[in-house]
Amino acid sequence: MSNDETRDRLAEVLTVPLAAAGLDVEAIEITPAGKRRLLRVAVDKDGGVTMDDIAEATKEVSRVLDGSDVMGEQPYTLEVTSPGTDRPLTLPRHWRRNEGRLVKVAARDGAGVTGRILRSDDQSATLDVDGQEQTVAYADVTKARIQIEFNKKEG
Repeated sequence: MSNDETRDRLAEVLTVPLAAAGLDVEAIEITPAGKRRLLRVAVDKDGGVTMDDIAEATKEVSRVLDGSDVMGEQPYTLEVTSPGTDRPLTLPRHWRRNEGRLVKVAARDGAGVTGRILRSDDQSATLDVDGQEQTVAYADVTKARIQIEFNKKEG
């Protein structure tokens, strides 16, 4: 089974049990690591995940995989994490979870904008761009990433 097929099967078997724990599966990566493989599962939820959430998710993923043949016979190491700050915003929930943060957006028409996410819904997000509100439709976005702020001004 290819890594893509394995990743798809993992998404199928992990999504429902983790959703029951209040978590979304954000990414699944399988990478070779010598004679083993590294299985990295990124989970998130509204308000962000805590270390306790990661621990519970790790137990749940282990339980599900122990009762499944999805990983086959080759040994693997499991790592459950939260998504990194460099994760692109691709779903409405990503925008919602990052309200108040600075985002850099590239649009299909070649335009780009950087602004703070004020609010979002299932179709678009409203940004504060230099004091002006600007609505960005997700369908028009080619790439959107949160910008790291080291000296954020509190307002």
